[in-house]
Amino acid sequence: MDKIGSFLDECLDREPDDEPSAGMSGRMVLWYLYLFEEMEVTAWIDGGWGIGALLAQQTRPHDDLDIMIPAGDSTRLVAGLRHRGFHRVPTDDECERNFVMGHPSLGRIDFHVMELTEIGDVVYNPRGEEWRISATELDAQGEIERRVVRCLTPEYQARAHVGYELQDTDFSDMKALQQRFGIALRAEQIRHD
Repeated sequence: MDKIGSFLDECLDREPDDEPSAGMSGRMVLWYLYLFEEMEVTAWIDGGWGIGALLAQQTRPHDDLDIMIPAGDSTRLVAGLRHRGFHRVPTDDECERNFVMGHPSLGRIDFHVMELTEIGDVVYNPRGEEWRISATELDAQGEIERRVVRCLTPEYQARAHVGYELQDTDFSDMKALQQRFGIALRAEQIRHD
């Protein structure tokens, strides 16, 4: 509680906006990691921070922290965040398995809630579309602020970046993963300037 409490106090001393902060610093990610430990929550860092973790560096600014989390831990974490002043932030793609919570000083956390299976993989099913993630894809480690974190493999990240219109940050992330890990990219993941 020491690390969580002191960092929370430091953040809450700032003048908050009415809306949850749109920025997520590495230091804020550390606060979440301490909270996950305290609450015995299992979470995989996903999204932009997940790619940054694989690369062991923050490559760009991040709006939020994306996490993959088992359904059983999600309920407990949501309650813990509400207790700390977080609230639900409406989004266009919100559903029971994909939602955002935010805090005026501690930023936004984007939940991707999954079901663990007996064989060690998971099913992520946000809008009726079954998305399977293998045990191998879940078995990656990265680094944020010199701390080892659980994340998803570069191959998973490439597989997850399809089926929607990629933004500049997506193209950059895919290129960085390809350069570092030699992963194969699809044509639509490569920007042709």
